[in-house]
This record gives sequence, C-alpha cells and structure tokens, in this order.
Amino acid sequence: LKFSDNGIKIVRVNTAEEMYNACQQSFEKTDIAVMAAAVADYTPVSVADKKIKKETDRFVIELTKTKDILKSLGEKKKINQVLVGFALETENEREYALGKLQNKNADLIVLNSLKDSGAGFGLDTNKIIIFDKSGQEFNFALKSKQEVAKDIVNTIIQLYYA
Repeated sequence: LKFSDNGIKIVRVNTAEEMYNACQQSFEKTDIAVMAAAVADYTPVSVADKKIKKETDRFVIELTKTKDILKSLGEKKKINQVLVGFALETENEREYALGKLQNKNADLIVLNSLKDSGAGFGLDTNKIIIFDKSGQEFNFALKSKQEVAKDIVNTIIQLYYA
C-alpha cells in the first residue's frame, strides 16, 4: 500500500496481541479508526517453540478469548473520534451487526454478508451495508473491494465531516 497523505499512519503487526497494543498506543491521537482487520475471536493459550510431532491420532489446542480491540477502543473513544467496526455474520446479520454497533460503542458498523453471491472472502468484490448509531442503514451494490473502501470513506465524510 502506498499513501500520499502524511496524515495516514500504517502500523504493521504479526499477532492479535501486537495489534491490540498498537491500537491502544495510537488511538488517543486518532481522528478516525477503521477497524477492518479480521482478528481471531480466540487465541492459543500457548505457542509451541518447536515443531509438534505427529505422535497421537488427536491433538487438542487450548484457546482463550482474544482481547476485544474494537470494544476497548469504544470504551475510551472521545466525542470527536470516529470509530468504525466490521461485522461478518452467518445468521441474523442485521441483528448481530446492530448489537455490535451498540455493545462496542462504535459510530458505524460495516456488515459484510457471506450470503450474497460474489461477496466475501477470496473474491475481488463485496457488498456491504453500513449502519450508524441513529439507525440509518446505507446499502451498497456489489462492487470491487477498492470501490467498497471508497464507499466507506465517503460515508464517514458525509456523516461526520460534511
């Protein structure tokens, strides 16, 4: 990615914990946080320092809930900050997206649907619905993910900076 705007800062991380820490450090000086990364809901309790040999027919990995980055930022969000979260649901999409909007104290939630043909993972296209705190719903047609990103930015500008 190349950005010509000096106001955009990219922080590269490798783990959910690194992302959590980077977000905590950067958020106070952030005007708009678009939390588009699909961070795992659960994280392994321990990480092997060497190859795990195939010795038994079954192997159990213990998981723990990953720190909720969006919720933690929503808890410390100031009135002049815009926090955008994302939801990918397989059932009750609108209900869960609206619940996430409220529970995480986000300003907008972008709902990605796996139900729409041509949208989702592994594809170059997507179809989104953006929900805001007032209950407004902004539906967008199936289009390239680059165009979807523009729709998200334009919605933020229209709602918060116009």
